Amino acid sequence: MCVLTIGPYKLENRLILAPMAGITDLPFRKLCRHMGADLTIAEMITSDQRLWHTRKSRQRLRSEDERGPRTIQIAGSDPLMMAEAARSGEALGAHIIDINMGCPAKKVCNKAAGSALLRNERLVAEILQAVTNAVNLPVTLKIRTGWCKNTRNALQIAHIAEQTGVSALTVHGRTRACRFDGEAEYETIAEVKQKVSLPVIANGDINSAIKARFVLDYTGANALMIGRAAKGHPWIFAEIDHYIKTGSKKKPLSIKAFKELVSSHLNELHLFYGEFLGVRIARKHLGWYFSHLESGVQYRSEFNKLGTVQEQTDYLNRLFQKFNNDERLAA
Repeated sequence: MCVLTIGPYKLENRLILAPMAGITDLPFRKLCRHMGADLTIAEMITSDQRLWHTRKSRQRLRSEDERGPRTIQIAGSDPLMMAEAARSGEALGAHIIDINMGCPAKKVCNKAAGSALLRNERLVAEILQAVTNAVNLPVTLKIRTGWCKNTRNALQIAHIAEQTGVSALTVHGRTRACRFDGEAEYETIAEVKQKVSLPVIANGDINSAIKARFVLDYTGANALMIGRAAKGHPWIFAEIDHYIKTGSKKKPLSIKAFKELVSSHLNELHLFYGEFLGVRIARKHLGWYFSHLESGVQYRSEFNKLGTVQEQTDYLNRLFQKFNNDERLAA
């Protein structure tokens, strides 16, 4: 069986949850691990540690009871600050440090971080060298194929990563200019995989088990990273794993299993954030879950009007009384 090796860690499923701001918090990461993700990456955090004491940053750094290997993703443009942030991540119990050079958000790129770094290969090398020298952990890197279609340089960045001791490279199949528009292109990922020795992880538009199999075969990647397709659909990891191992589709989730999963996630959000934030953050996650149900738009609208933990819990219990436990979600 093929495995992905990152430092001392062997990932048999070769399925990774992408870091997504406002989504891949500790409750969601734990759920995705339970549903088959081999590795999950915490929400991106700035390398400016003066901001680590904010409520948002403290929550992003929480990892209690999280099964390893635990991965922290850092972003920034100053090599020394990035190195110090990596050391602090190691001290906090991270097992892997991931460097973000793929985020297309303006507020990140305007600080010459994220995918903006792809325009400065010398600075990329300085940051990677500083971070790999700073910690005794595997360091991974996430990039896009380039800044824009006319300046694709993923292969050059991959060679720099290889030379500076990076343990694995994730490539999102779009340029920064593309953001999330259009379809991901996998040709560059395939080229990178053919020409470097370090493990390559393919990312972008992997939204089904069949697509996952295609991307693995087309690119030759060592693993897959799933992002937006996991929103409201964390069992996608189990579906992909089953299809890759057996060649057949996994049966759709039963209503009973769906109810248990959604109820558990809702409870974990309430416990993690407390009532005020938990209720508000639960609205977006439950909205994604409701999209799997025939009257999902109505359910989302009704749920978004609820203002307490008890109201949300009671609503979910009443809702699922309408369904037959043996029914299955639409494939």
